[in-house]
Amino acid sequence: MADSAPERVEASRVAVIGLGAMGSRLAARLVHAGFGVVVWNRTAARTRPLADLGADVAASPADAARAADIILIMVSDPAALIAVTAGDCGVLAGLRPGSLLVVMATVGQPALRQLHGRMPAGVELLDVPVLGSLSEVEHGTLTLFLGGSPRAIHRATPVLTVLGTLRPVGPVGAGTAAKLVANSLLFGVVSLLGEGIALGQALGLGRDTIFDVLAATPLAAQAERRRAAITTGHFPPRFRLTLARKDADLVRAAAATAGLTLPVTQASGAWLAVAEAAGYGSHDYTAILAQILAGRGEQRRTSDVPNGSTERPESDLGGR
Repeated sequence: MADSAPERVEASRVAVIGLGAMGSRLAARLVHAGFGVVVWNRTAARTRPLADLGADVAASPADAARAADIILIMVSDPAALIAVTAGDCGVLAGLRPGSLLVVMATVGQPALRQLHGRMPAGVELLDVPVLGSLSEVEHGTLTLFLGGSPRAIHRATPVLTVLGTLRPVGPVGAGTAAKLVANSLLFGVVSLLGEGIALGQALGLGRDTIFDVLAATPLAAQAERRRAAITTGHFPPRFRLTLARKDADLVRAAAATAGLTLPVTQASGAWLAVAEAAGYGSHDYTAILAQILAGRGEQRRTSDVPNGSTERPESDLGGR
């Protein structure tokens, strides 16, 4: 299902734990689709717009889990997953035989394994990180990578198809693996784009010429998509850079566990870390483009410039 006004469906009762930018929109879409929805968030003020739409508000994650058949968790990182699942007030305390727990956060395979090992009997786990951001969840056009049993996937399908396209990829943990692969490519492509532009301007090419060159490469679509943000220096958050850096850390850890050395992946993660340290954490992850261009090297060695000149070639792509 992929439209802005989802059809009403016969539905299980659904809990949504975590009402950040994605979780709140996810919950709203499910309410509009006709599901009975109960929500919980650490900051209670975030529950009010959902309550106004008709969602019930739980006093704790455990109470939300007790009130629902299918429990969706959308939190920021592994620590947040532990915080909402552990203890007497956590989700695990409220699960009952027949409950289905769906982790939609990108938290890494070790956190999922730990959670899976603490699940009560008679409860199944689905690993369902998503690809897409705010407009995609609002319009039901996310891509959902599903890791879990065919039975659990079948049961969750009426709920999850309201949110986007389902891609079953294997058992629990495979969904997270797929998301890490996808994100590693996203981060690498944007880093490579920034470095290509920085190289072009350092070699004296003008902005229009650089984008003409990029239009003839496999990065043509990405270059055109990012051109306005590069020109204006405005990177409104769809996928906050702080969360992207967290995901890059998960990618690096997963690669190390698998015995892989991935220099390009490590380099793109390093750009995210540098950009976060420079104050871009609340911007979109593509703000690494601004960091790459701003840090392209204002001082150049005399030997790097023809005829021994210390002047930099002219360029109309200004740095930040």
